[in-house]
Amino acid sequence: MADWLLKTEPSAYSFDDLQKAGTATWDGVANPVAVKNIRSMKTGDRVVVYHTGGEKAAVGLATVASEPRDDAKDPRLAVVDLKAGQALPAPISLETIKKNPLFSDSPLVRIGRLSVVPLTPQQYRFMAG
Repeated sequence: MADWLLKTEPSAYSFDDLQKAGTATWDGVANPVAVKNIRSMKTGDRVVVYHTGGEKAAVGLATVASEPRDDAKDPRLAVVDLKAGQALPAPISLETIKKNPLFSDSPLVRIGRLSVVPLTPQQYRFMAG
């Protein structure tokens, strides 16, 4: 099992949208490193959903609900289905994450534009509680 952080612009698709849907296809990822990360996902992997834009905070949990597959719109890209979990008790801001030594080498703080970020089990536990 692996742990991931997936970024989304809440005005385009928020964690609340995922919770309302229950399960949804996570698509729209074009960065080659992020696509490679999606292709590495397995059913059952744990996910932290992170809002970008003005919020910049981890907001909820989800689970990978399907194996990765080619995006029907562009087979160079990949998608997975996510099953919504619980919202975090309180958002965890990027500022808080950056202050935590667990994240000193994380692509989350080193590569700000990367939308699919692997997490260590310790990083996941910090966010998921």
